[in-house]
Amino acid sequence: MAPIRKECDYLVIGGGSGGLASGRRASGQHGAKVIAIESNRLGGTCVNVGCVPKKITWNAAALAEAIHESKSYGFSIKETAPFDWTTFVYKRAAYVKRLNGIYASNLEKDRVEYIHGRAHMLNNHEVEVVLNDGSKETINAKKILIATGGHPAPPPGVPGSELGINSDGFFELEKQPKKIALVGAGYIAVEMAGMMNALGSETHLFIRHDKFLRNFDPMIQDVSTAEYERLGVIIHKNSTQTKVEKGDKEGWKKLHYKDSNGEGVLDIDCLLWGIGRAPEVEDLGLDKAGVKQGPKGHVIVDDYQNTNVENIYALGDVCGKAELTPVAIAAGRQLANRLFGGPQFSNAHLDYSNIPSVVFAHPEAGTIGLTESAAREKYGDENIKVYYSAFTDMYYSMMEAKDKAPTRYKIVCQGEEEKVVGMHIIGRGSAEILQGFGVAVKMGARKRDLDSCVAIHPTAAEELVTMK
Repeated sequence: MAPIRKECDYLVIGGGSGGLASGRRASGQHGAKVIAIESNRLGGTCVNVGCVPKKITWNAAALAEAIHESKSYGFSIKETAPFDWTTFVYKRAAYVKRLNGIYASNLEKDRVEYIHGRAHMLNNHEVEVVLNDGSKETINAKKILIATGGHPAPPPGVPGSELGINSDGFFELEKQPKKIALVGAGYIAVEMAGMMNALGSETHLFIRHDKFLRNFDPMIQDVSTAEYERLGVIIHKNSTQTKVEKGDKEGWKKLHYKDSNGEGVLDIDCLLWGIGRAPEVEDLGLDKAGVKQGPKGHVIVDDYQNTNVENIYALGDVCGKAELTPVAIAAGRQLANRLFGGPQFSNAHLDYSNIPSVVFAHPEAGTIGLTESAAREKYGDENIKVYYSAFTDMYYSMMEAKDKAPTRYKIVCQGEEEKVVGMHIIGRGSAEILQGFGVAVKMGARKRDLDSCVAIHPTAAEELVTMK
């Protein structure tokens, strides 16, 4: 049977948040004929194995912490059974499945044709799609968007590394690990280590240096690393892994390692590699379309999401720049506006400066703009003034000193006008706090603008408008 041939104005390869946002905007608002292709579940990494199930798990961990902390407020709570991982995982999966359905419904509402299959580029206009039953369709598109996202980076060349799982596999665990080792110092490993520790698993975190979250301001690195140690996460600093073997008990492993304390062997029932992500481009056929890639495989684009091929565009994690779901969504909508929205959108594109981001660690940490060191390097020491505050959130006022978590805020200002070029916060509620202050920083707020806002008392966030 000959392949079915279709044509469209805009072909979106990848059914994640960024690609679908672009496709829906192009079709629903601008009337373009759009086809979207996805080989897995709709919603991409964020919905299925990222932000959404991660935050639900973080919520469970936060509740576990609240139950423990409630004693300081006079509550006497007796847990009659351990955390029900099985029920929790079932309900979390049901919620994700419901979101998959909502994504499909939204495509239908915006008249985007959805094809479930694997796309392979034949040239800069034609794409072959292999469907679930093995049949093929060929699509001729005037414009093509590559929004295939990424996947967990493969484990390092450590013998037996295949005995471990990655972040995708974490969300498939049917039983809660009793003793888990996580390898990595980025937000994925750090977030998962914090969650598993709070939910009662013995948690070991292996990092290559002496601190984690090394792309963040040193204040966040220092405070978060120390706080994880206070909470009971066993951090193996300056570590390497040499071998992984099957353990003595069914399902268990032996992790051979070196760290700052020497060599060791750790018996664990779960090993998670959280060592970064790679672009989803392996069988896409970018070479056939002439699309250029970076040294790690990412698709190279300019500020307008243009690749080197005139009618091919790319956005999101596949480009390796600001790998955050809201970034991909915003870039996708701006691209659709520029391509199909008429002359008033001829310059539409996403401004990638001052993008706020948060690590759902314990406690949360948030950042926007330049780190202190980056600001000093860019503007010079003499043009930078830093405001800093360390305090204890009132939430912990009823607790013993050993049970109090830290709160630290830093504002990095530049020039005589003291324009805020960086803001870094760690403590309870940092995600919600930073979303609001992110608007101020994006608008070019100066320190005196923050000072002019009357504080809301008693809150932790008031510290950001009263700092001296």
